[in-house]
Amino acid sequence: MSDIAIVGGHGQVARLLIPHLTDRGDVPVALIRDPDQAADLPGAATRPLDIESASVEDFATVFTDCAAVVFAAGGGADGNVERKRTVDLEGSLKSIQAAEQLGIRRFVQVSAMGVEQDPDPDMGESWVAYVKAKREADEALRASSLDWTIIRPGRLTDDEGTGRVTAGEDTGYGEIPRADVAAVIAAALSDDSTIGRTIEVIGGDTPVAEALRG
Repeated sequence: MSDIAIVGGHGQVARLLIPHLTDRGDVPVALIRDPDQAADLPGAATRPLDIESASVEDFATVFTDCAAVVFAAGGGADGNVERKRTVDLEGSLKSIQAAEQLGIRRFVQVSAMGVEQDPDPDMGESWVAYVKAKREADEALRASSLDWTIIRPGRLTDDEGTGRVTAGEDTGYGEIPRADVAAVIAAALSDDSTIGRTIEVIGGDTPVAEALRG
């Protein structure tokens, strides 16, 4: 049994990840900004964390006694350019530094497909900021001392999960239910073959654990 810190613990993917962890005996430690959000997270332990205002030391405090970190936070789809930096990038950087400070080795980060390419300015300022933030966060994680895995899903949907995906270095663009992204994160945490890999994932026909093994 391990305590797993989830940054962005009230997010849609995080909420779907929690039952995967509890079902196998792990303890999800959901980091939440609003204490009232705890009621939405049955099975999880919760600790307060405001990603934007928190220091690295604050992150280290809420990571205490955890064996792994999942960074699943996002600045939202409201067009707030500044939050792409303060949440998607700086939140990741502070999480990485805190994990290194505590000696937590395992770190799984949820990124996005296509962030290696320069964003199209016609997509708008918010999209450009989002792509740059995710790209820089991934680069920082790769450069860290951690046992990292980067998960890059295609377009997220709210469809029911199938437990089957296509995963690899370059899957081509596609959609994937958030529920299946949660299953991928859970499987990656317990599969050392995913360490040091950036994995694209979309809907497919291969069971999650098998797809991750490639």
